[in-house]
Amino acid sequence: MVSTRGRLDDGDPTERSGSWAFGGADSVVLFVHGLGADAESARNQAYTARLGLAAATGEAAATDDGTTESARPVVGYSWASNVDWGLAKETADANAVPLADWLAAWADEDGRPVHLFAHSLGARVTGAALRELADRGRTDVLASVSLFGGAIPDESAGVGGRYGSAIATLDAPVRNFHSRNDRVLGWVYRASDRTRAVGHGGLPDGATAPDGYADVDVTDLVADHYSYVEPEEGCLPRAVGRLGFD
Repeated sequence: MVSTRGRLDDGDPTERSGSWAFGGADSVVLFVHGLGADAESARNQAYTARLGLAAATGEAAATDDGTTESARPVVGYSWASNVDWGLAKETADANAVPLADWLAAWADEDGRPVHLFAHSLGARVTGAALRELADRGRTDVLASVSLFGGAIPDESAGVGGRYGSAIATLDAPVRNFHSRNDRVLGWVYRASDRTRAVGHGGLPDGATAPDGYADVDVTDLVADHYSYVEPEEGCLPRAVGRLGFD
């Protein structure tokens, strides 16, 4: 895990925990969770993503308890999202610099490709970090970006939107996996923010997709807001098929 909880005002806001013995893995996945996750939930969601990858790719490794999980390491990015909606959005934006710092440091010190998975409000953390990386000219630090049920305005990912130019300059594909079955985005998000979420229906009609960006409709696979990366019932098989995992 990488965590910024209670550390955003520190000189070094990211703290590492858990095992980082990744062996011969040729790439890693960084999972950024959404709203309402405490530290334990953040770990659990990252682990679920790892199980989902094992089911989707067949790259399974045995664990001590006899279960199997993805042989591709999954690092959880844990941020203080277990607050009210308005403060959570501010905190998501405040994680732009720490996440960009971590990605740049990883690229410089380790170098293995990073595939970033962002769920729900984690898409706002990710979009803010992409803008920060673009400002620094560090558009080379990611192998891919996947948004799952992204809780950001649908127009924000398009050309001229808040994140559009950063997406266009990134040296990696950005895929937005969206589901019309996602009632959290279709009802709650729309009522609270008075706009449509990119994770519900993709870019709006008339919007232009930035270079490298594509919407992927997973309504046939994803039944609700919390199922995107679940093993067997989520959309990770379709996701990894479009990302060209090494």
